[in-house]
Amino acid sequence: MSDTAVIDTEQSERAYEIDGTLIDAVLDAVEAGDRDTLVQLLEPFHAADIADLYEQINPKERSAFTVLWGADFDGEVLAEIDEGLLDNVIEDLPDEVVSDAVRDMDTDDVVDLIEDLDEPQQERILDALNTPDRVAVEQALQYPEDSAGRLMQRELVMAPTHWTVGQTIDYLRKESDLPDQFYDVVMVDPRLTPVGKVPLSGLMSAARKTKMSEIMDEEFRTIPVMQSQEDVAYAFNQYNMVSAPVVDEDDRLVGVITMDDAMEVLEEHAEEDIKRLAGVGDESLIDNIWSTTGRRFPWLAVNLATSILASIVIAQFAETIEAVVALAVLMPIVASMGGNAGTQTLTVAVRAIATKDLTAANALRIVRRELFVGLFNGFIFALIIGLVGYYWYGSVMLGVVLGIAMVGNLVVAGLAGILIPIGLDKAGVDPALASGAFVTTVTDIVGFFAFLGLAAVLLL
Repeated sequence: MSDTAVIDTEQSERAYEIDGTLIDAVLDAVEAGDRDTLVQLLEPFHAADIADLYEQINPKERSAFTVLWGADFDGEVLAEIDEGLLDNVIEDLPDEVVSDAVRDMDTDDVVDLIEDLDEPQQERILDALNTPDRVAVEQALQYPEDSAGRLMQRELVMAPTHWTVGQTIDYLRKESDLPDQFYDVVMVDPRLTPVGKVPLSGLMSAARKTKMSEIMDEEFRTIPVMQSQEDVAYAFNQYNMVSAPVVDEDDRLVGVITMDDAMEVLEEHAEEDIKRLAGVGDESLIDNIWSTTGRRFPWLAVNLATSILASIVIAQFAETIEAVVALAVLMPIVASMGGNAGTQTLTVAVRAIATKDLTAANALRIVRRELFVGLFNGFIFALIIGLVGYYWYGSVMLGVVLGIAMVGNLVVAGLAGILIPIGLDKAGVDPALASGAFVTTVTDIVGFFAFLGLAAVLLL
């Protein structure tokens, strides 16, 4: 491989990562109190990159950084920064900077910002808004936290169906209060009920005299204001939507949700599922020692309880283990293989449930598939581990015990990995939150019991 190819590979692996030299230069400028250099360093970077920079430095450095940046602070950073840092960053900013920042935001971004703040900072943000925006934000905050009403923005573009393309374009050119970004013109009837939408591409390519009703797309989807954000994100992903109007219980237009907000929800839920499977909750890298310890402790305690259950099973075969010492060496292999197999199935199942790919219609087929996958893998690894047991200890029967236990535990692991999350989902419990502990317990207990039980019957 050429040197150029190596460099290109290294660059692609670290693409969009904050350069350590930038962090050092920023911290040097902060330490020196050199505001001009700091502003110059930050000027080329996107707000999301600066938000990442905030997460790379310690609390004392963050505060000094924010204070020095001061009046030149980019308000868009507030929409990108980790929610755990928001209170401290806003506290260090002058009132006029906060006011300018939130006034430039769409209402959905203000709502997303304010719901993560403590009450004093919430009031500070609300006081910075003009009256119409404050009313819109306060109304949005009245909707449930995980609803479309919290996600939508009030700024939108709508037009009556009798308008022509020319009238719509003239309106857009004259209107001073348009959203920063929009993709469609929502067509409404006199009751403000959405009846269609016209993409900007269709608007710009049609003749001025064309009626909007002639080019509008009538096959569009509206989002109920009380619909869960997870369902909204699923709809956007499933139907490749760019934006969707939000309607109240009377089917009147109250807002619009755009693709960027929906995809952010999808990403958050995917990240949440991964963290819950690992038992770390809402933990992030900026959390301090005590909060991190507190979040991890409950699931470690659950793991301790399940480990004790597995130990109780082992204790029932103490005499068997004393008689055949090799069992103590080999039994973790069976339990570990079962645990890994169960985790593989569990991960796929939890994600499939979240994306609505695993339903009552195909559940039986998927369960059958996991049964046979566990069976086939079980036979393959039973042969391998059986030979290992035979050559290691010179006992054919020990190899047979290992092989049978391996088949049984991998089959049980596959079934547990699919049936437990399905069962928890049916019971209204988040499968990502609780499945791991149950699957681990089942595979450990079954693995130890099968291996030691067979050994007691066949080896003694």
